[in-house]
Amino acid sequence: MARTDLTLGELTARDHAFYGLVWASTTLTARVDRALARAHDLPLSWFEVMLWLSVQAEPVAASDLGEKTLLSRSQVSRVVDALQARGLVERMPSPTDARSVRVGLTQAGRRAFAEADATRREALAEVFDDRLDDADIEALGTVWDKLKASAPPDAPTCGASSAG
Repeated sequence: MARTDLTLGELTARDHAFYGLVWASTTLTARVDRALARAHDLPLSWFEVMLWLSVQAEPVAASDLGEKTLLSRSQVSRVVDALQARGLVERMPSPTDARSVRVGLTQAGRRAFAEADATRREALAEVFDDRLDDADIEALGTVWDKLKASAPPDAPTCGASSAG
């Protein structure tokens, strides 16, 4: 069977930019997910929760994780359950609300996150870091800040502003 060369045809510059973002997100996410799964048996969704927890001074409410990540509340709960089962996070009572719990990385979780983050960096080095210079990274930061500024209030923040 002959292979058909599919094409999107002539795209406007805006359409090309949009589909480029979709392609980059899908491709880089899949690459990191495969590397984390292979090296650490750690899905990207678990890594994302651990990333947020790794930079917090104190344990946080699971609902706060749901607001910051690309995961739903139920997904965050399942991820926290799985991470807790592996000894990577712990749940503790909230000091201010007896009805809620807070989640924090354990020491083993901090070590596992550091190792996984090194794997993430290795996975992206050739296809991201080595191809983009500081001006490219700054330009991407500017683009993300503009796109995030127009996001609805309930959209996940997916990381800090490039300015902050």
